[in-house]
Amino acid sequence: MTVWDDLVGQERLSGQLDAAARDADAIVTAAETGGPPPEASKMTHAWLFTGPPGAGRNTAARAFAAALQCVSPDRALGGSPGCGFCDGCHTALVGTHADVTTVAAVGTQILAEDMRDTVRKSFTSPANGRWQVILVEDAERLNEKSANAVLKAVEEPAPRTVWLLCAPSLEDVLPTIRSRCRHVGLLTPSVDAVADMLVRREGIEPEAAAVAARATQGHIERARRLATDPRARERRAAVLKLPLRIEDIGGCFKAAQELVDAASEESKQLAEEVDTKETEELKAALGAVQGGRMPRGTAGVMKDLEDKQKRRRTRAQRDSLDLALTELTGFYRDVLALQLGSRVALANIEVQDVLERMARNGTPEATLRRIDAIAACREALDRNVAPLLAVEAMTMALRSG
Repeated sequence: MTVWDDLVGQERLSGQLDAAARDADAIVTAAETGGPPPEASKMTHAWLFTGPPGAGRNTAARAFAAALQCVSPDRALGGSPGCGFCDGCHTALVGTHADVTTVAAVGTQILAEDMRDTVRKSFTSPANGRWQVILVEDAERLNEKSANAVLKAVEEPAPRTVWLLCAPSLEDVLPTIRSRCRHVGLLTPSVDAVADMLVRREGIEPEAAAVAARATQGHIERARRLATDPRARERRAAVLKLPLRIEDIGGCFKAAQELVDAASEESKQLAEEVDTKETEELKAALGAVQGGRMPRGTAGVMKDLEDKQKRRRTRAQRDSLDLALTELTGFYRDVLALQLGSRVALANIEVQDVLERMARNGTPEATLRRIDAIAACREALDRNVAPLLAVEAMTMALRSG
């Protein structure tokens, strides 16, 4: 299995990255042997991966990083870099390669302090890999200071440093940064392609795989989670019941509270294990004595870690809420499709009776207003409005239509 097998429904993109990885391999080989580099190379020092949520931006970037670090002996025989099995590929894919640095937003933004060491590292030669690869998973979350730091590094890169930036769209990245990157655009995979991946890679029954792929409309990670995690299916079922529970004001407030509480509980569960491990590792590194007492002068370091963990929990809660709102949007999209007599396939076919009832009892105009209310809630959350207030305003708007 090559690294490109993880790119679901992106055959054209796989070919483009494979060609660049071949040239990148030739560049390093030429530098090591003193031979001439390839002419008209398809390789460049900065790449920008864009695409809708779930299309696999980060997966594509990491697969490319693995191909750049591939040390398979088959390359000397004309094989393509990115075998998926050698030490370079494996460590890059699992995130332990010394020369592949990954930056992701801990909170709602990537701060300058989060980028400081990474930018400094980008100017150094690879320690034992073939390239120094910097992968920024949430480039749209760079704030002004961190974006300027990245810009400086992208403008004057080291000879064997590659920046891989991932963002939803070109407009989400500073013009000065995107103008210095080669753009790679991903498309939403087809429902059939995602279902096939679930059957082949996860061993899911074809019928269950088709339901998960259709419900998530081609979002690969959500489809995988929905197909493999019973808790995800339970949470989704609860979200799809929300439109039936907001017939009065009390129901609106109760539904909003339960939605926010569920997101908080999920983020707490996800963060608990990571936070505990991080805290214990830092205490051990700082030389905590038996009984948990910390050496003098380490309080500031522990406070920084606590702040980072708090930002991560906040983002996890927002991400969980955003997923619920996405599923709610899909519900009303199906209602609108029925009202307009569209032939588009329904995403939530398991609740088709509810969709048909709501379509009969409402109008397309009211359904559009409800979809707008969900979008307004997402925008409010992005502006750091208190989650409960934003969701309560949304449920009230959903009730009134």
